[in-house]
Amino acid sequence: MNPDLKAEVELIIPILSNKSHKGLDGRIGVIGGSKNYTGAPYFAAISALKTGCDLAHVFCTKDASPVIKSYSPELIVHPILDSPNFIEEISGHLPYLHSLVIGPGLGREESIFESTRELIKLAKESKLPIVFDADALFLLKNTPDCIAGYKNAILTPNKVEFGRLYSAVSNEQIEHDFTDKHVAQVAKLLGNVTIVKKGLVDVISDGIDTIVCAEEGSPRRCGGQGDLLSGSLGVFNFWAQNYSKRQSKPGNLSCNATIIAALGACMLTRRCNKLAFQKFQRSTLTSDMVSEIHNAFSSLFPALT
Repeated sequence: MNPDLKAEVELIIPILSNKSHKGLDGRIGVIGGSKNYTGAPYFAAISALKTGCDLAHVFCTKDASPVIKSYSPELIVHPILDSPNFIEEISGHLPYLHSLVIGPGLGREESIFESTRELIKLAKESKLPIVFDADALFLLKNTPDCIAGYKNAILTPNKVEFGRLYSAVSNEQIEHDFTDKHVAQVAKLLGNVTIVKKGLVDVISDGIDTIVCAEEGSPRRCGGQGDLLSGSLGVFNFWAQNYSKRQSKPGNLSCNATIIAALGACMLTRRCNKLAFQKFQRSTLTSDMVSEIHNAFSSLFPALT
């Protein structure tokens, strides 16, 4: 990896100060959490908090709410995702949020998808940074136009999810493994939206610039690791966009802010995986990886812990 890009990740990370106030370093909203999937939004939201945002909100279904609340008192949980007045209710929260993570534990009910599509419209109007993960990628497979050209969006597909997305936007099927060029192709077809294709290495592209995060991870593949990435990415996406807005002259970053954000979150997640695996090997769980976020962050960015 180009060391200059790591330096750019360090640029976007806000410096801790006694003069700052609650919320300044990020208020992140996680959209997800259904009756059968309560762990995913928890992992995303708690990872966002431990990465360094100040407040994490979870917007979930009524059934999921008491379960997610029981996981941690740190999270602010809103049981409105399946409300018939969801858009009206969440509209009151959007002005206070800095970034959204859509998809962890969302489920695939069409009524929830319809509400999510309406939410995406509102978020785009507010120019909110958005991370799309898990079930939100299934939604985009059917309606990719809803985020086409939205430069503040980051998609985080694994191999299977990327295959669906590739077929949807290119009308082609690929029989062999996807290459960096395929990732760049899909990003370009979507109007230069940033894509993080997860795998042996993470390929990050907006169709203009393509980079690879080859930070060492681990061979453990338990459920929830992608949620750690999406939650931390929601924070890095806000930090990167906020940094870009504060610059008096463009060009401080060598590529799109979303690419720098994605690189930071991928590095952090992979380092968490490595550190947890060193301790627990085959028994490693995502909760073990979440516990390593501080150690991973301080080892990657020692001047900013």
